[in-house]
Amino acid sequence: MCGIVALVGSREAAFQLLDGLRQLEYRGYDSAGIATVDASGRITCLKTEGKLINLTARVDEQGAPGRCGIGHTRWATHGKPEERNAHPHCSVDGAVAVVQNGIIENYRNLRETLQANGAVFLSETDTEVIPHLISAELSRWLASGETASGTLLLQVVQTVLPQLQGAYALAVIWKQAPGALVVARKIAPLLIGLGEGEFLCASDTPALASFTRTILPMEDGEVALLSPLGVELYNTQGERQQRMPTLLTGADHVADKRGFRHFMLKEIHEQPEIAELWVTRHLPQGLTAQMPVALPLETSFYRDIERVEILACGTSRHAALVGAYLLEQFAGLPTTVYYASEFRYAPPPLAPNTLTIGVTQSGETADTLAALTMEAKRRRAHGDPAYAPRQLGVTNRPESSLSRQMPHILDIGAGIEIGVAATKTFLGQLLTFYGLAMAFAAKRSSRSADEISALADELRKLPEQLRALVNLHDQRCAGLAHRFAAIQDVIFLGRGINYPIALEGALKLKEISYIHAEGYPAGEMKHGPIALLDAHVPVVSIAVPGMVFEKVLSNAQEAKARDAQLIGVAPEGPDTALFDELLPVPEMSEWISPLFTVIPMQLLSYHIAAHRGLDVDQPRNLAKSVTVE
Repeated sequence: MCGIVALVGSREAAFQLLDGLRQLEYRGYDSAGIATVDASGRITCLKTEGKLINLTARVDEQGAPGRCGIGHTRWATHGKPEERNAHPHCSVDGAVAVVQNGIIENYRNLRETLQANGAVFLSETDTEVIPHLISAELSRWLASGETASGTLLLQVVQTVLPQLQGAYALAVIWKQAPGALVVARKIAPLLIGLGEGEFLCASDTPALASFTRTILPMEDGEVALLSPLGVELYNTQGERQQRMPTLLTGADHVADKRGFRHFMLKEIHEQPEIAELWVTRHLPQGLTAQMPVALPLETSFYRDIERVEILACGTSRHAALVGAYLLEQFAGLPTTVYYASEFRYAPPPLAPNTLTIGVTQSGETADTLAALTMEAKRRRAHGDPAYAPRQLGVTNRPESSLSRQMPHILDIGAGIEIGVAATKTFLGQLLTFYGLAMAFAAKRSSRSADEISALADELRKLPEQLRALVNLHDQRCAGLAHRFAAIQDVIFLGRGINYPIALEGALKLKEISYIHAEGYPAGEMKHGPIALLDAHVPVVSIAVPGMVFEKVLSNAQEAKARDAQLIGVAPEGPDTALFDELLPVPEMSEWISPLFTVIPMQLLSYHIAAHRGLDVDQPRNLAKSVTVE
């Protein structure tokens, strides 16, 4: 959930490190720091609470010389977001500096042993055990007659890593090898960049994109030595690895607000473009009734699949719930959605011919990746070919860990999303599930060719309709936001395919405005939540024409009878006149309604948070890429 940037080369490192960290700000953080080592072997470690502007000011004031260095933005897990807990962390003698993402699960035992041997700890973090372990091991090797070098640092790190339990990505510098940088990865992502006269490492591609387009993603368990002479890469057995690098393509890795006040608002406005790209790519002319949507999946992929299980977290889980509705109700394919974090510890009984779909916008969500790995191992151990793992990943990052782990990937193609609260990637995930539902419906003959074609035609009209909707609600929600200035609780209601949109609306409001909000199936209102209602608790109700339309309106009436301010997301008309405030959506089939109803949810949350003067793009305590459990 943190950001790492590290480099070694021919230029001063400090401001390159800061520039790389700026590209990772979107991931969320509460402190930052860098450490550099100069040619004389002096390590300078500077760190601050809060935003990078504070760290930049300190670097400007104090300087951080050296052509090799490590940088970090931290989201607090172990220890409060204070300067002493910020990374990098150093050994007692200041000879070794380390930055780390992830969690060292056995750090308490390691810390107690180190303290018994005289180590002094200055922070509350789990990371600080690492420089102490490396420093102690280096002292032993030097005492035995070894010569200080980058190779020695590499060997020592390889010796220390087996002592660390948990997930980590780390970068290490040592004052006695000022031209050497050692990096390692276990579960948490880390990528090596090959620049001109310099070699870099970062936890995500945006930090590398301004330096190089040539990257080498590290595999799980690998360790590397970076020096001005090149890169040496080793696996867990200590064997030298030779692997071709890959190229970043397009301009997706460069962040630009395009004149908008916040990245989140820009990304909401980009959703019609995302829809247009998806339609162009997946619904071109010339498709057949046998394959009504163009997906990069072989015909054999669909064969004999009898059920689907989807693993996801947060917003991705809400997209998965819409996907499950489509796969079951449109394609006739039994589908269950699981919290990835719960699936690992309470998996369902194995069933044959099951497709497992992992959904993660970053492709790095630790819970989802771990759950997918565990499920694949369970199925391989069964032995029966009908139980063999069949897995598909849905992500916005085709260069991510998920993409390297999954045999099949659907890239939602939304471009880099900077706002921590997902908006355009949610729409991209929804569209991906529409494509899967149409493909499975055709393969299983669960819908007629005319029904599938009708859905495709509606999706082709989506981009232009979304443009009008985004522009309309940007203005309406801005005007409505001031009425929420003192609100502390909000209820969101939806039914059927729009129940997940109620959940997503509540999540968005919580994430960026810090207002308590909950989403419920509208029919459950009378079974408990109605006790919460009074004139101070607004109710946002999603009501679109369909088989539950009248029932949703009836549920809304129940809320209004309790004096709740009633906000409707519904088409204009006499049936929806009961709402105190209407956020209108066009008439559409119930099948595609989530693609419309989510827009006012996003914009309402955005404008409320902006009206409150909050950090919309980087809300407190949240990170874009959740790489720890």
